[in-house]
Amino acid sequence: MAQKSNSQTPSKISTLNLELGKIPPQAVDLEEAVLGAVMLEKDAILEIIDILTPDSFYKEEHQKIFQAVINLSSSNKAIDILTVTEELKKNKVLEEVGGPLYITQLTSRVASAAHIEYHARIVAQKHIQRELIRVSSEIQNKAFDDSIDVNDLLDFSEAELFNIAQGNIKKESQKINVLIKEAIFQIEEASKRADSLIGIPSGYTRLDRLTNGWQKSDLVIIAARPSMGKTAFVLSMARNMAIDHNRSVAIFSLEMASLQLVNRLIVAETELPSHRIRNGKLADFEWEQLDYKIKRLVEAPIYIDDTPAISIFELRAKCRRLKRQHNVEVIIIDYLQLMTGTVDTRGNREQEVSTISRALKGIAKELDIPIIALSQLNRAVEIRAGNKRPQLSDLRESGAIEQDADMVLFIHRPEVYGFTEDENGNSNRGMAEIILAKHRNGPIGDIQLKFMKELAKFTDLEEGMLEPLVDDQIQSVAITKKSRMNENISGFGFNKDALSKGADYEDDIPF
Repeated sequence: MAQKSNSQTPSKISTLNLELGKIPPQAVDLEEAVLGAVMLEKDAILEIIDILTPDSFYKEEHQKIFQAVINLSSSNKAIDILTVTEELKKNKVLEEVGGPLYITQLTSRVASAAHIEYHARIVAQKHIQRELIRVSSEIQNKAFDDSIDVNDLLDFSEAELFNIAQGNIKKESQKINVLIKEAIFQIEEASKRADSLIGIPSGYTRLDRLTNGWQKSDLVIIAARPSMGKTAFVLSMARNMAIDHNRSVAIFSLEMASLQLVNRLIVAETELPSHRIRNGKLADFEWEQLDYKIKRLVEAPIYIDDTPAISIFELRAKCRRLKRQHNVEVIIIDYLQLMTGTVDTRGNREQEVSTISRALKGIAKELDIPIIALSQLNRAVEIRAGNKRPQLSDLRESGAIEQDADMVLFIHRPEVYGFTEDENGNSNRGMAEIILAKHRNGPIGDIQLKFMKELAKFTDLEEGMLEPLVDDQIQSVAITKKSRMNENISGFGFNKDALSKGADYEDDIPF
């Protein structure tokens, strides 16, 4: 009787391997279909160029083939069996990928490029899954290593996950007619408002007229030298937005503790002396004043996070959570230079700040809310002769801040530098200039506010002291623009009368 063999058939071996181990997520058949499709139709590469990279492919041979396709596309050359084969031969990798025969076989896998985008997205999803597995394994291995500092491990984990997320955020393009309808709808809504603001009001009349409020997806930088009142300014503004306009505001304070910020808000709201608030030495009537005036502040939709040296990855996660849970409409960061990046910049602080500013702009666009970030100015302001007014080149550590920001505002208080009178002999005491130095979508200009140092509070000047918004010539231009717009929007199905009634175009000034 023949002895029973212990050998196993190939099918049983494959089943055993699947039971004992795990195969990385992959879709090799779809990879072949995608590569075959791009060589069948000349425009197929345009469907997937923003979805796939060579690293998206599981097989190394497919990575090299797709790299050859990318090279041909970048050179505006035709993409077919012959040109891809020639490109691989030029790069001396043709035999490594299976030779001309394998390239030819790829095109026989598909009949057309009809489903190439769908196939490409599945290939991209498998790549993301593999990257998550890779990063998770690295994190797990490092977590078992007692020689690695846990904070360094957290930074590594945040950076790796952030890079995966950043590399795979895609947004589809939209046809202009859809966007025009949305833009006209916003104009109609603005025309119904008494103040014509289309953004979130800051609570400062002249500033809101100049900016039309803080706009969705904008990155706003507010910069000044130390002790100019940056924190006081944004706290006053947060109070205005939350209490006067019922807008949810999130404040990330990297410099001051949350209780310190709250004490400042209490002082500004109750107008009680700060030293009395700190030591609790209040008279009976002051306790009553505190109890009465603090009620609106208690109910205000303000959320404060005082995590020190917060990273961009952590900030982004927290902003998403605040947006989802509390529908936060504006985010304030105090201040940008105290944040940490998530990529290794080899000690290059300027590059790190550039990464942070770009990421902040990305968060603003992703969440569709304005982000207001405070920033320090360098010492050039102190050295400069004259009135020491700040300018864009004074932004500290990075020119990318100026580039990424949609608005850049400076806070300037002349009395800090000993200028107690302006050019006309008027007193500068208690006066602050808000200099709108950059406005990507509107005019620039200067606004004067009153600064109450003892209360750390900014307020509007008295109504009689406000300068006129625009002169007669600009008003004439605005009226002409309005008339022309009314003529052009017919046919879009929007309420033309709503645009002409109550619409205020006085700050639609040329820039």
